[in-house]
Amino acid sequence: MKKLQFRLPLVFFFLLICAVRPVVAQSGTFPNGSAEGTAQMSRNVRPAEIPNVSIQIAEPRSGQEVAFSVRLLVILTVLTLAPSLLILVTCFLRFSIVLDFIKRALSLQQVPPTAVLNGIAFFMTLFIMWPTFSQIYNNSFKPLSDGEIEIETAIRNAEEPIRVFMERQIGRDTSSLNMFMGMAKLPKPNNWSDVPTYVLIPSYILHELTVAFKIGVILYIPFIIIDMVVASILMSMGMMMLPPVQISMPFKLMLFVLVDGWGLLTTQLFNSVLK
Repeated sequence: MKKLQFRLPLVFFFLLICAVRPVVAQSGTFPNGSAEGTAQMSRNVRPAEIPNVSIQIAEPRSGQEVAFSVRLLVILTVLTLAPSLLILVTCFLRFSIVLDFIKRALSLQQVPPTAVLNGIAFFMTLFIMWPTFSQIYNNSFKPLSDGEIEIETAIRNAEEPIRVFMERQIGRDTSSLNMFMGMAKLPKPNNWSDVPTYVLIPSYILHELTVAFKIGVILYIPFIIIDMVVASILMSMGMMMLPPVQISMPFKLMLFVLVDGWGLLTTQLFNSVLK
């Protein structure tokens, strides 16, 4: 009986294959009495035209061609590093760090998002740096595009406003500048013109990091006091299992809103840069 139950599905499967096989064999032919068709494309339909792209590599025949190739390589390198340069040689670094500090001080995890904070820091930087960017455009980019100056002159003209901005921000706090001048084994400069750009940029970056962390620590102090008070109250009430951050966060938000925290923070950041 068990053998018969096992053989019945096999027999059924074999009969099904035998029944389908003639249909598959005849599927390639038209049935009797059917009309013949054609598969010709209309003359109005044109095939897609793909342009030929050719790349030629030739040796330079003159010094001008070599200089042009080197210039092109330098321009592509500068364009690749342009976002990093704009972040590091402007006040964007200070703004982004301080805004991240205030977000952590308020015990906020997802609000506002990091992209929003970076956008706020970007437009604040654009507001502060607009006169500097205008000087770069008028003295460097526009004359270069009009063919009035060479690329070397344009680079020097674009470098000057950025140097003036970084020198103004460093001011009298030359500790980072002296450190990098010492590491470069250069003599003590008499004025800012004696400081090379490759020394001025890291000095400015270190100075901005120091200033941003100082501002962040000052912003943290009142919110830490609120956390300590809330934690002490919860401990005295025996509610040790309740996270203090969950209770202190509404109080910190109310304090931040009541004192117009965003307005004060923006004003002080602008004053710290514009002086």
